[in-house]
Amino acid sequence: MPNGLITSDSLRPHPEGLALRLDLPWYRSLWLSSVSSLGVTVDGEEVPAGDLRLELGGRRYRLDELPEQSETLWFLQEHPLLVVPRAEPVAIGDVRRIGVAGELRLPYMQIAPGQDGGPGIYVPNVVRQELELTVTDRDAAPPVTIGEVSAPPPASEADPFRLGLTLYSASVEFRSGWYDLDGLLDRVAELGIGPGIEIVASQMLPQYPLVDDGFERTWRAAFDRHGFDASSFGANLDMGRRRDRDMTPDEEFEFSELLFRGAKRLGFPLVRIQSAKPELLRRLLPIAEELDLKLAYEIHAPMGPNAPEILAVREVYSELDSPLLGFVADFSSTMHAMSPTLLRAVRRAGLDDEAVARLQAIWATDAPMRERQEEFIGYLRGRDFDPGRLGSFAHLAFNMHGHVDPHEWADIMPQILHVHAKFYDIDPSGQEPAIDYPEHVRVFVENGYRGYWSSEWEGHAFAEAGEVDPLLLVRRQHDLIRSAMRSTASG
Repeated sequence: MPNGLITSDSLRPHPEGLALRLDLPWYRSLWLSSVSSLGVTVDGEEVPAGDLRLELGGRRYRLDELPEQSETLWFLQEHPLLVVPRAEPVAIGDVRRIGVAGELRLPYMQIAPGQDGGPGIYVPNVVRQELELTVTDRDAAPPVTIGEVSAPPPASEADPFRLGLTLYSASVEFRSGWYDLDGLLDRVAELGIGPGIEIVASQMLPQYPLVDDGFERTWRAAFDRHGFDASSFGANLDMGRRRDRDMTPDEEFEFSELLFRGAKRLGFPLVRIQSAKPELLRRLLPIAEELDLKLAYEIHAPMGPNAPEILAVREVYSELDSPLLGFVADFSSTMHAMSPTLLRAVRRAGLDDEAVARLQAIWATDAPMRERQEEFIGYLRGRDFDPGRLGSFAHLAFNMHGHVDPHEWADIMPQILHVHAKFYDIDPSGQEPAIDYPEHVRVFVENGYRGYWSSEWEGHAFAEAGEVDPLLLVRRQHDLIRSAMRSTASG
């Protein structure tokens, strides 16, 4: 996803000077307490932080008040105004050079827990932009989408898996407001994608972590209209929601239970869980049994089924011995090359051919993920290249691209309850250039998997807004999967 707080239509008139219509530079909603810092320059002049005000939901905040706002959600589709005082207000058509610098703390991505009751360490998202913007009072128009697409072949009872997608695949389009929930589900149906629909709760729920009446009405009406099937409800655990401390065990349980009950309300049979702490799972299992929900821990790059961290989860599952516990297999773990979408992005950020080749060579080694990342950053610094120019790409290149052998999925196949059919590109021949889909299909068919494959386009982490239509790519990926599974089943 373009990692920006501002876009071409962000500069707005304001009686106090000017305002910036902010985008949330992440794929999911965050708490206002997640905003660690914001800074602005106008035509090269730095604006004192104490002069800035953030307006969201009818309230105005000083920047030093934001860390306390752990109950205030910045919903993904909301665009708060950052008010910047100026001696003379800007007018429509004026041009200004705007710089923004910000840092967000991602409250569900914990690096290390807090000590002695203090806050833990969380993955940051750092944003630096400088754009020449024209003052406007209108949002940019969404791109035109292709409407006429041939219908897919009908599903067959002989098909080994059912197909669907996670709405996360359209993260940029949803964040930008090009679709509301109803329009997004209509577009999915128009392209013949489905029937399985998966969501990331923190992305889609306006009252996250609650499922409110309005969301449920829209959801059920679309499902009745299109014949969709709820496949997986993605739950995060926002341990770092507060800035002064991590969640207590009781708060983790209460937050998770709230999400579980929301999943059941929407008709989901499965929740993708983020934490497999034994004490938390022991408390949550009775809730899952009451609601008849399966709980699946996601195995995601850079780990595979036999990584030490996953072996520890497998031991917990063995101890708890519940048929409701299992895994989500995410194919980011089992790639054979780096995504061309990522390589295009790092080239745009300034890497030359030598650096791109070195990136791929370091990625292909068997060193731990963090060591490979540090080696690459060291290489860049040795060439006097600021790694900050890559934004989050220097981390995501390794964290989102694993190279585990896909045959390792067979080791846990009976416990795989759901599949994230991750992909980044579909090439002109109809293949995914970095993930061997025919081989993945063969492994899952031959080892008896019969659940959902949920398409997850994650090229939005690296592509520019409007660069591709992700739902068209999902449709092409469905064609690839359908062809591969029918060929394997018939062979």
